Amino acid sequence: QVQLVESGGGLVQAGGSLRLSCAASAFSGYNVAWFRQAPGKEREFVAVIHYSLGRTLYATSVKGRFTISRDNARNTVYLQMNSLKPEDTAIYYCARQWSPMVALRTEERAYDTWGQGTQVTVSS
Repeated sequence: QVQLVESGGGLVQAGGSLRLSCAASAFSGYNVAWFRQAPGKEREFVAVIHYSLGRTLYATSVKGRFTISRDNARNTVYLQMNSLKPEDTAIYYCARQWSPMVALRTEERAYDTWGQGTQVTVSS
């Protein structure tokens, strides 16, 4: 069974940067996304990257500040987060789309394998 393991979260001041990593035993052929869940809120889409073409989609709230990338040789997906804001505070999850070689999706229900999450806290 595939497992996803996030790392790189932490406490940072507003305006700072963090890079999250998501490692897995197998990513080949699958789109991978980042979601986040803030206290008292529903989990929301952040970004997704295509399994091979490098195409990406971003939530409006993070576009221009966050960058998703992947290293297929290392089975790792990254989320570079710059210009962080207090409202970015959340648990960040990576997720693998339910089927290989399909179109990019932003809905949570399109993903069936999730990591345990990593906490990101941005202080003002």
